[in-house]
Amino acid sequence: MTKQELKFLKNISEIDGVSGHEKEVREFMKKEFLTVLPEENLSYDRLGSIIAKKEGLAGGPKILITGHMDEIGMIVTQITDDGFLKFQTIGGWWSQVMSSQKYTITASNGKKIRAVIGSIPPHILQKEQLLKPVDVKDMFMDIGVKDKESAEKLGIKIGDPITPYTTFEQMGDDNYLLGKAWDDRIGCAIAIEVIKGLKDVEHPNVVYSAGTVQEEVGCRGAKTVAQMVNPDIAIALDTGIAYDIPGTDGHIKIGNGPVMLIFDGGLIGHLELREQMMKVADELKIPYQLDHLQRGGTDASQMHVAHDGAPSMSFIVATRYLHAHTSVIHYDDYKNAVKIIIEFIKRLDKDMVNAITYN
Repeated sequence: MTKQELKFLKNISEIDGVSGHEKEVREFMKKEFLTVLPEENLSYDRLGSIIAKKEGLAGGPKILITGHMDEIGMIVTQITDDGFLKFQTIGGWWSQVMSSQKYTITASNGKKIRAVIGSIPPHILQKEQLLKPVDVKDMFMDIGVKDKESAEKLGIKIGDPITPYTTFEQMGDDNYLLGKAWDDRIGCAIAIEVIKGLKDVEHPNVVYSAGTVQEEVGCRGAKTVAQMVNPDIAIALDTGIAYDIPGTDGHIKIGNGPVMLIFDGGLIGHLELREQMMKVADELKIPYQLDHLQRGGTDASQMHVAHDGAPSMSFIVATRYLHAHTSVIHYDDYKNAVKIIIEFIKRLDKDMVNAITYN
């Protein structure tokens, strides 16, 4: 792992980009894409998604890979007379992991303001209050001001986005990476690195690598991007649940390879597409894992039903502590995901697409 790679992963994970406010992430992805592509190869939907086009063979099969730029967070809904903030969650939160954590408010004037969700000390709580988690509607954000006027002078307005505040770190084993918003900045990182890895590489297709918006609230950017691209093959790059922690029951472990989902709440993964992806991984001797999810989904839930349909799959990086303030991934899973996707793209031609689609 090079210093340049660490800086790249740190930067992409620490950007603030709650659903509907992905501009900072989009600008980062744009800058990275432009290191290997001309500006005319970039396009955008009207919701804010970015699409990078890397053409191998003109008229070849169109393969769409996506990482979603948004993360879970909140928006400001009220500024109290005492200068505290009330908020609405965006995306799937569990209230028990929210209290006493630090957050960043991106004010309407662009200023970044640190905040913490306040909590009542246990010394003054009733016994029955100690036995139940605090409801989100009863939570408040403390920005360290004395009144509403002071909050407004900072530039805070109703509707301003709030994101978790966490710094990127390497853990005890340097390959274990702790950070904010791995869901789904690691998918965005893979989407970027695939395009970089295809520089000067001959391949028989046209690759569209996209950063999509609003996945956490309904995979909305994936729907518009898929309508624009009309792909022959679509792959959602996302995160999934790691079960290698106490109290969970499952076989997926971080560091054991990227995960191919058999099905999830929004997609029955395409069998022949998955078989071809597994074949590539086997030939490269790269480990991978297979899993399923009863609930939840990825961008593939929208991409596979665009136009007259596209064989699709969810290709994910196992992640500890999803939809919480901090999460943990393994560097090897990220790098191996990039390797498998690039090699698959190099092999994907019209004959393979037909075999996948009509077998």
